[in-house]
Amino acid sequence: MIIIKAEGIELEKEKPNTSEDFFNRSTVTYTDNGQEKELNVLYVRFFDEKSSEISPFKENPILATNQREVTFKDIVALVCLLQNPGNKEKKRIYINELKEMEALFRDVDPEQIKGIMNNLVTQGKSQL
Repeated sequence: MIIIKAEGIELEKEKPNTSEDFFNRSTVTYTDNGQEKELNVLYVRFFDEKSSEISPFKENPILATNQREVTFKDIVALVCLLQNPGNKEKKRIYINELKEMEALFRDVDPEQIKGIMNNLVTQGKSQL
């Protein structure tokens, strides 16, 4: 599997009566067996504020390289993909429970994530 892109965005309201501004979307694009796929994870923005408590990453941004800051929202979909190989079959995941986000980051190797993100920023891809 080759990771092509991992990034996150803060959603903004498209209409006044919607709640997009409470959510972030994290996206990872990768190739698996020669086929390009994308996994989107929508989660409650509040989890970014709790990132140092629910993940092994104590700083946000978690990494700064080549004048790019890699933040918590950039890695959530990547972690979903790495932690559960069954997520390769999914296109979208929604996380609205803090316990679910905590479980996702429970056994994450922070150096592996930083290495993948560093490769993405410096080389444009990362081989797993």
